[in-house]
Amino acid sequence: MATLETGTIRQKIEIPNATPDQVYNAFLSSKEHSQFTGSKAKCSAKVGDKFQAWDGYITGKNIELIPGKKIVQDWITTEFPDGYSFSKLQINLAKSKKNDGGTTLTMVHSEVPASQVEKYSGGWHESYWVPMNTYFSEKKQNAKR
Repeated sequence: MATLETGTIRQKIEIPNATPDQVYNAFLSSKEHSQFTGSKAKCSAKVGDKFQAWDGYITGKNIELIPGKKIVQDWITTEFPDGYSFSKLQINLAKSKKNDGGTTLTMVHSEVPASQVEKYSGGWHESYWVPMNTYFSEKKQNAKR
């Protein structure tokens, strides 16, 4: 059997208006995930539970969860080519050293079909990091009112 080529996406971003616990909860809460992405999600904060995001475009299963610190998931989209199985998503969260009260998020998304690494690399920013920053910025502004 031929080996399917895969690649890895590594990203580190700052989320200045949210604690690691808030970011962790936003990823794993159906309500918050749907709110910050603007698309239906069904999530869970239990190891072994399945999830879906972006109206079923992304599906997977929680592999390891450490509240406020780490999320590891099997992860696949409807666009993965035939023959590819789940990729592995690992998100590590830590208090930001740059933004008081913020979060440093480090993501490693491995075993991604090589032909889709560039697309998904941009997709993470467009579909997750920018909306998440906006979501927490607006939440902070509304809390001040």
